[in-house]
Amino acid sequence: MLGYYNKLSSEVYDLDKYIGLSFGDVEFYSQRLADCKGNILEPGVGTGRILIPLLENGFHVDGFDVSDEMLTICRKHCETRGLKPTLFKGEMETVSLDKNYEAIIVPTGTFLLLHRREDSIKALRNFYNYLTNGGRLILDIFLQTDFSMNKATTRTWETNSGDMITLESKVVEVDHINQYTISHHRYEKWRNGELIQTELERFPLRWYGVEELKMILEQIGFGDIQISADYKYGKYPMKTSQIITFEAVAYKD
Repeated sequence: MLGYYNKLSSEVYDLDKYIGLSFGDVEFYSQRLADCKGNILEPGVGTGRILIPLLENGFHVDGFDVSDEMLTICRKHCETRGLKPTLFKGEMETVSLDKNYEAIIVPTGTFLLLHRREDSIKALRNFYNYLTNGGRLILDIFLQTDFSMNKATTRTWETNSGDMITLESKVVEVDHINQYTISHHRYEKWRNGELIQTELERFPLRWYGVEELKMILEQIGFGDIQISADYKYGKYPMKTSQIITFEAVAYKD
């Protein structure tokens, strides 16, 4: 089984989605969490693109990730900035926590990496269980619209040391019944025209219908569910290309 977010793919993620880059999500999450005085958790924290500006703005944020490589990069970014958050390895659907949180955030569609429906629902139940009464879950999803099989695309990045990293990606499996795709990614690092490192990645992605996910959240126990498009709070999505954000309150009484 090929893993994802190993060494090369994590390096590319850090180059492509560097600290300081925002798609409007950094500002959106900062605004939505403005009244949050307690602890915040970011599952799938990655390299810290969202975590670090929240920490620098005075929020109390912990983070975890399934990828050791991503956590290593995140820790280095935090150390460079004098930040000391609690960071640990864990899976959304099985993680065991020693405290509850006032907010749990899952930006950038990371939640969709749980391509098995049962795993994604376990994760949502896990989030609910570790939220305080009245705590909020805020997560992003996006819709998949291109299901072209075996159509390769290529991207290229230059590293700080002058090496070149290429990524060839293609969709190899589409399961319309269970609502997920599997892509294969081939990363290659080149130095002076010589291939020095290569990595294969199996990359799963799930999709959810907007009202489908809202109903699942309601069944778990969430209420006051607000759906927003492209980080404009309360603006219901109208296009398949939009980022869709759910904000839901965990009611436990």
